[in-house]
Amino acid sequence: MKLTVEQLAAKIDQTLLKPYVTYEDLRRHCEKAAAYGFKTVAINNAPIPFCHDLLQGTGVLCDAAISFPLGQCTLETKVFETEDAIRKGAGEVDYVVNLTEVKSGNWAYVEEEMRRLVAVCRAHGVTSKVIFETCYLTQEEKEKLCAVARRVRPDFVKTSTGFGTGGATLDDVRLMKHCVGDGIRVKAAGGIRTVDDALAFLKAGADRLGTSAGVEIVEGYRALLARENEEQA
Repeated sequence: MKLTVEQLAAKIDQTLLKPYVTYEDLRRHCEKAAAYGFKTVAINNAPIPFCHDLLQGTGVLCDAAISFPLGQCTLETKVFETEDAIRKGAGEVDYVVNLTEVKSGNWAYVEEEMRRLVAVCRAHGVTSKVIFETCYLTQEEKEKLCAVARRVRPDFVKTSTGFGTGGATLDDVRLMKHCVGDGIRVKAAGGIRTVDDALAFLKAGADRLGTSAGVEIVEGYRALLARENEEQA
């Protein structure tokens, strides 16, 4: 069944994660997110209270980037950061795994980190997303991370921060979806710029898209549907 424009918009986390944005940039970002009906604004943690206040009553959530973009904070720091972000208004949380532990094969640490952060989110009724940063991983590491996720059950596994050496790929989304099954959703992020990109990732198995080009994607989809309607008329 073809998505409506509104359904596509509701699958987008509209990102503004650059370190040099102003409060006026954030205000415009939130206003556009509300106007288009995006699922969240994905932002750094310091401006969460500001954006949360702006978005009150709109249905758009603040999506907190935890240990972003390197994932190299201690577990205790990540737990505190997650709790702090939620207290200040985050309705969803995307955290970056500790890649040093992944690359060193310390899977017990990786699983404990995921369990504790997902537990914090679950206790507060907040959606949890685990960022793999797939551009740095082997296929075996991706599969093992998915196996950890199957045991821990975060709401989403996510491909990328968008700040690594590469972003989402269709192959990674297909692999992650195959590995985690239907009980965990997949978020694709990094390099998704056009409506064709968005539709391809959704077809590959993604259920959420992280992008700074949400407006362009939704407008592109609106135009695509209009052309299809004209051709059928």
